[in-house]
Amino acid sequence: MARSIYIASVEGSTGKSAVALGLVHSLVARVESVAVFRPVVLAGAVPSSEDPEGAHRDGVVDLLLTAGSEQDYASAIGVTYDDVHADPEAALSRIVEAHQRLARRYEVIVVVGSDYTDDATPGELAFNARVAANLGAPVLLVLSGIGRGPSDIARVAESAKAEIAHEHATAVGVVVNRADPEHLEAIRERLAASGPAWALPEVPLLQSPMVRDLMHAVDGTLLVGDDALLDREAEHLLVAGMSPEHILERLYDGQVCVAASDRPEVLITLVAAHASQEFPTLAAIVLNGGHDVPDDVLRMADGLGQRLPVIATSHDTYPTVSILANTPGAFSRGTQRKQDVALSLFDEHVDPDELIAALEVRRSEVVTPLMFEAGLIERARSQRQRIVLPESEDDRILRAASTLLSRQVADLVLLGDETQVRARAAEIGLDLSAATVIDPATSELLEPFAEEYTRLRAHKGMTVDRAREVIQDVSYFGTMMVHTGHADGMVSGAAHTTAHTIRPSFEIIKTQPGVSVVSSVFFMCLEDRVLVYGDCAVNPDPSAEQLADIAISSAETSLAFDVEPRIAMLSYSTGDSGAGADVEKVRAATALVRERRSDLVIEGPIQYDAAVEPSVARSKLPESDVAGRATCFIFPDLNTGNNTYKAVQRTAGAVAIGPVLQGLNKPVNDLSRGALVQDIVNTVAITAIQAQGER
Repeated sequence: MARSIYIASVEGSTGKSAVALGLVHSLVARVESVAVFRPVVLAGAVPSSEDPEGAHRDGVVDLLLTAGSEQDYASAIGVTYDDVHADPEAALSRIVEAHQRLARRYEVIVVVGSDYTDDATPGELAFNARVAANLGAPVLLVLSGIGRGPSDIARVAESAKAEIAHEHATAVGVVVNRADPEHLEAIRERLAASGPAWALPEVPLLQSPMVRDLMHAVDGTLLVGDDALLDREAEHLLVAGMSPEHILERLYDGQVCVAASDRPEVLITLVAAHASQEFPTLAAIVLNGGHDVPDDVLRMADGLGQRLPVIATSHDTYPTVSILANTPGAFSRGTQRKQDVALSLFDEHVDPDELIAALEVRRSEVVTPLMFEAGLIERARSQRQRIVLPESEDDRILRAASTLLSRQVADLVLLGDETQVRARAAEIGLDLSAATVIDPATSELLEPFAEEYTRLRAHKGMTVDRAREVIQDVSYFGTMMVHTGHADGMVSGAAHTTAHTIRPSFEIIKTQPGVSVVSSVFFMCLEDRVLVYGDCAVNPDPSAEQLADIAISSAETSLAFDVEPRIAMLSYSTGDSGAGADVEKVRAATALVRERRSDLVIEGPIQYDAAVEPSVARSKLPESDVAGRATCFIFPDLNTGNNTYKAVQRTAGAVAIGPVLQGLNKPVNDLSRGALVQDIVNTVAITAIQAQGER
């Protein structure tokens, strides 16, 4: 049966879902399967035969399922508030039954208690405690620190624990969220005497609504601007009722400015300030009063080339401001930036090992894709490296950079025009203040880099003038940063070809001593283990010597990422059963590996089925240490390797992470041009771990 953890609070707006998100992320890094369960939800959140998706899906469930559980939405739902009112005992029985169905399938279940959204529910904490007792789940109590000092929080905690105990449940720890940053240590010390306790500071961003929510709240319409920018946080609110010069004194990044629709000079002032490099980047402008804005004014605002949303509402000033100020910012519907900030806070202020030990959850022996990805982030963060990202004009790179910086995975250098890069990041609601931005064309590094490149390529007739032109290319500039130690690694390829990304590495960084060829591997994350496939991206038809190099490099990469290398040198023939040039190449490569690295466990030539399936291995190679349990697969050519990894990825549902380049003196990695933000995050983490190994 699964181990369950019940997250409960004594009131609303504690940030319970943000704590649940941090806990789920910590768990998926340590156990094989994690489920999410909500015992009580609003009526519209329950799927039905008429509406299988639910009229209003529960945002917390959606958030947590995206974070780590592969279960379907319906399985995460218990009953409604109406069910609890109608018959509490029957509702509790249905909750237990739904939980038991999950317990048969998952190792750990994170149960998130009710949200105090139904005023007619008396004794909500007592009911949650009763549910926890019936599920056999210890309670992790989440308290709000808003307006409370350490003594007040301690009294609330003791009272809540007594109520939980009265219902025969057990509180195993307390998380105080949204606390005064100056009181964190005092809160922890005050609560620690009665059990494990953690405190997280209040961060206003996490409670900020999205601009789209504000627009809907005031029944507004988008006059001009980019609809996509409605999905950023509104962090401040300003009533722009004064003269333009005084408005300019009161602007902040992420601000929503409310102005009368018959004040065109205010609209133009705000749009111009937003466009200026000297003023903050706004989130939106709301024009109230219902007056028509002259077309010439809208054309002028639009002509400034900004995509700032300008919203019109018929409400007068006071109702507009009142509605905007009281529109909640549900964390569960928040942006990736909110999630990144919440996870960063959790990582900084909660020791996941201590928390999970308090919950008595044991680490799994298998390795799932989510566990592998989470492990990459943890390892990269343990010894931060400086990674250069040349493609700052790509929004995916900017979004990945925001995540990496928020989670403190790596220190980043972005290449490009600093004004443009930071303006675009601010426009889409990202915080890249911790990143370094360098323009190769104006950098003080240009000249020394040109001289160094001239030295490296002197045998090709390179001149300083020509080198100065070459180095301004972002791939060459980024590679030179790695070569000279200004960065520890580089990740590129989201907008450039593989050749454009790695050719500078061949010219500048070059291969490691004793390695004749640069190659690549993919980490193939199956349901319960990670395999290594090489080479699936670089070398079309390697010779026997190159194949041996690829095998050795792949084994080293496997070891670096905690995959014990049992190397299968793949062919269409196993052992001595076949002949031909292709088989002989693999046989010769295997012999070279054994000669050069007698410490490695290797088998070849071997067919894929004999390498992975124990029953086939027993009949074909019964004495082999690799057959039936291979972890590192070396393909004879690029055609075979590339098609195989894609076939396994698509048909077996494997998560393919890579390609990871190997054999270079310093780490440079290539992205697919179709890379998702998470792919970029993973690749940067891998590059940072490689750089740790180089050091």
